[in-house]
Amino acid sequence: MTMTRISALALTTALTATVSFAESHGGADRTGWPESFTVATASQGGTYFAFGSGWANLVAEELGISGGAEVTGGPMQNMALVHTGEAQFGMTTMGPARESLQGTNPIAPGLQMTNACAMFPMYQTPFSITTLASSGITSISEIPDGARIGFGPAGSTSDTYFPAMMENLGVNFERRNGGWDDLGGQLQDGLLDVIAFAAGVPVPAVSQLEVQTQINIVEFTEEEQAQIIANFPVSAYNIGAGVYTSLDHDARSVAMWNFAIANCDLPESFVYEVVNVVMSDHERMMGIHAAARETLPENWDKNTVMMWHPGAARWFIEHAGATIPADMIHGG
Repeated sequence: MTMTRISALALTTALTATVSFAESHGGADRTGWPESFTVATASQGGTYFAFGSGWANLVAEELGISGGAEVTGGPMQNMALVHTGEAQFGMTTMGPARESLQGTNPIAPGLQMTNACAMFPMYQTPFSITTLASSGITSISEIPDGARIGFGPAGSTSDTYFPAMMENLGVNFERRNGGWDDLGGQLQDGLLDVIAFAAGVPVPAVSQLEVQTQINIVEFTEEEQAQIIANFPVSAYNIGAGVYTSLDHDARSVAMWNFAIANCDLPESFVYEVVNVVMSDHERMMGIHAAARETLPENWDKNTVMMWHPGAARWFIEHAGATIPADMIHGG
């Protein structure tokens, strides 16, 4: 599970941070804090990478500790990396989190990844389908037999759930994997017929694609949406008109919640302050990515799967009126 360091992301280091931190954060106890941290994200061109890089740099700046994002294979691998401590923080969706806790994560079958704890709500991940306008594909039923569909990196949320969803809806396809930027390029070059994303919107690769060519955002019918909700751990979702310039109406979809996660052994005071930085400055988070519109304290209750990190639980109890039972807090 080697992660690729992104050299373009400068890691913030503040040699005089202790005094300034104490002044601005109430003199928090830094006992046991790591000297640096990494946030496990996903492939470049996807929302995880943009969102995770942003909050990693924000936390590094505010807390005066070196930190940055790492490219990974996405939620399944992130659960493994955070569980083992190879990454201090990561991002995952509720489906992969549940599978990892149950020991059915394909990265390490049989290993119950119970040392990855919930930290804060991020946003819902819509499942969206994009085609070139020139393909003539405007609905799922119009996807031809044997269509070449790109489902994102192997082991990602897209790759874990979207192929099964398409099969459930009777679509026959050739399965392709790759990073979001790469798949967008393959669609534009005619090497793929469809790309099926599970990522917060707007997906950077799709936004870039529609600048260069005409695309279709393919929505689910009411019947297709109901069928998928009945068979998968997702809920109804509308991709709002205007999210993409190509979209002039709300597009019917389904979505799965994303949460930031922390290694459960990290000091309570450290995780408390990380959560405080992210959840207390919504304006700056919105500047990082539009998906942060759902990164709100009141969405703490969207975690129905993972144990909470004690530091995160304390923040939401104190600042969001959260009613988190002790048996849902790690070590509680």
